[in-house]
Order: sequence, then C-alpha cells, then structure tokens
Amino acid sequence: MLAKFEEQLTEGNIVQLDAENRQACVLHGEQEIWYSPEDLFPIPLTEEQLIRLKFRKTEEGYVRGPFTVQLPNGSDPHTVLHYRDETRNIPGSLMVHQLQNHYQGMTLFHLD
Repeated sequence: MLAKFEEQLTEGNIVQLDAENRQACVLHGEQEIWYSPEDLFPIPLTEEQLIRLKFRKTEEGYVRGPFTVQLPNGSDPHTVLHYRDETRNIPGSLMVHQLQNHYQGMTLFHLD
C-alpha cells in the first residue's frame, strides 16, 4: 500500500484496521502510522513489483513455482493468472493487493 504523509508517498504494509475510526495502521520499516482512507493508495502491478514478489520472467509470463502471471499487452488487454488447473482472465490491470488476494485464493498461501 502507498501512504501519503506531508505530500510524500511511501510504501508499507497494512497491519491493522480500525473500522470505527475508519483508519488503517501501516507499517513502514519498524514504524507504525495510522492513516485515513483518503491517504492510502494501491500499488499497480508492474514487472518491478512481480520481481520484488519473487516472480521470474519466462516466455510464458512471470512465474513463481506453479503460479504464472501474464500482464496485459497490446494484443490481450487481460491479466491472466494460472495455477495448476485453474486459470483466471481478469479484464485490465491488477493492483498488488488484488494479485495477493487471487494468489491466496488459488494457492491457499499468502504472497508477500
């Protein structure tokens, strides 16, 4: 997640939610800071993010174990996720948190 503080965007992980106050606690290194929803932004899924998530680039797309991601390109505007016998064709691009949700739903493991 990207969090905005004093017009600066920094990346961090959401570690806690406070539904009553509508805030999320974001961990930046070892520091936890509470943010309102208007100061939080998703991270677009890019080649750089896939490499950071330990995917490697192949002819089929980006692979991590038996899980494959194909990013949208000019001829196919879909993100394609494949794991064993399951394939998901998702219109357009994904955000990192959406990939993490799909990955967990398909593999039963958390992607970080």
